[in-house]
Amino acid sequence: MTSPTSTSGSALRRLAKRLAELVADGLVLPLVLGVRLSRLLAGARFEEAFQGYSQRASRWPGMRGNYLRTAFYHATLTRCPRSCRIEFGTVFATPLVELGENVYIGAFGNIGHVTIGDDTLIGSGVTVLSGKRQHHFDRLDVPIRLQGGTYTRVHIGADAWIGNGAIVMDDVETQAIVAAGAVVTKRVPARAIVGGNPAKVIARREELSKGDLSKGDLSKGDLSTGDMLNGDVATRRAEVVR
Repeated sequence: MTSPTSTSGSALRRLAKRLAELVADGLVLPLVLGVRLSRLLAGARFEEAFQGYSQRASRWPGMRGNYLRTAFYHATLTRCPRSCRIEFGTVFATPLVELGENVYIGAFGNIGHVTIGDDTLIGSGVTVLSGKRQHHFDRLDVPIRLQGGTYTRVHIGADAWIGNGAIVMDDVETQAIVAAGAVVTKRVPARAIVGGNPAKVIARREELSKGDLSKGDLSKGDLSTGDMLNGDVATRRAEVVR
């Protein structure tokens, strides 16, 4: 049975967190208004203007910075629940981003057009591009910088884990794991563990849950799940859902 003291302590923590969120809302209000004004005035260059605000928000340090970033992106992204956590140095290239509940994004990330499902962990230094064709290079008589590009939305499913330094250019399905430093150029199936450049399936999470390590590089003992992901996000899961 839950003690009255424990219940009271939980209520006080919830109250303190809510007050911190309200204070953060007030502090970021000038930036939020700036984003909305830019949407009206900047026209086709609105995303460029938004990136400037995102760069500023990325530099807020510590726990205070985490609260401020959550408040800012809660008000400016397509969807960013207050349960999300976005670390120092991470920049969004567009406000057209949808984050699910309890999403964690580590430090120094670069996020493009993406939808991220609930409870997903994104390690430090991860780049999520807006697809694989951001720069066209078909013609040789025109500089690449003048050939334009195609921006597509990447989908990362719920309960996925993207390791530090990975580059994601295609969809990652539910409960999949992308190893640190991997380059995703093709869709990652649900519950697959992928690594390398380009990323390839090296194991299935079902095999690990059954204790079957006979397939893939995991059987060699030189690429454990922990070594692959090699990041700080594992210790953050409890903090994100708290």
